[in-house]
Amino acid sequence: MVGERRGRSAEGRAEVRRDLVGAAVDLFTAQGYETTTVDEITAAAGVARRTFFRYFRSKEDAVSPDHEAGMARVAEVFADAHPAEPTAALVLRAGETAFELYTDDPALSVRRYALTHRVPLLRDRESACVDRYRRLFTRHLRARLRDDLRAAIAGAGIVAAHNVALREWLAAGGDPAGITAMIGRFREVADLLPLDPGLASVADRLEAVAARLDGFQQGGA
Repeated sequence: MVGERRGRSAEGRAEVRRDLVGAAVDLFTAQGYETTTVDEITAAAGVARRTFFRYFRSKEDAVSPDHEAGMARVAEVFADAHPAEPTAALVLRAGETAFELYTDDPALSVRRYALTHRVPLLRDRESACVDRYRRLFTRHLRARLRDDLRAAIAGAGIVAAHNVALREWLAAGGDPAGITAMIGRFREVADLLPLDPGLASVADRLEAVAARLDGFQQGGA
């Protein structure tokens, strides 16, 4: 079949996956999630039933973004980071890679967002994926910060901020022109989390030195 031939290259596999996701979202929206079958999805996408299961384990998988790829990107950012890179900058870079799962096709992302919030099973699945991201960030931050409490707080905070920024953008219609503002909204979290206390302590010491120098100058005047 055409779908099988397309699936022989990386570009073709990505195209087949997009077609299956688009067909699933269209059918779930038009006739309901529960009543839509895998056979209907594959017929609409023009592929065989077995092709569907090469990409997804179940029909709800076809609605979610490719979170496995998203988490792999996050893990790669942490793995490749220089030890001296400030942690705040690192977690922002890692978090921003996950936005690509949505910004690559904003219109489809908005439709998936609306569908997910109408179907409890899909909503629960998305919540489970959010928790996986939280645990991923926490694990990497624990290795970097050597502090379980700070890592747990920062991991939860970074994922929460990501979700707030993303959902605000999706709820507003997913305008591509608003992507920069969405990322800026997410970056506000850097000032709210206990990520780089060392930087603050350096600043405090410099201020103390400046104060002592000013005192010496005034005393010698």
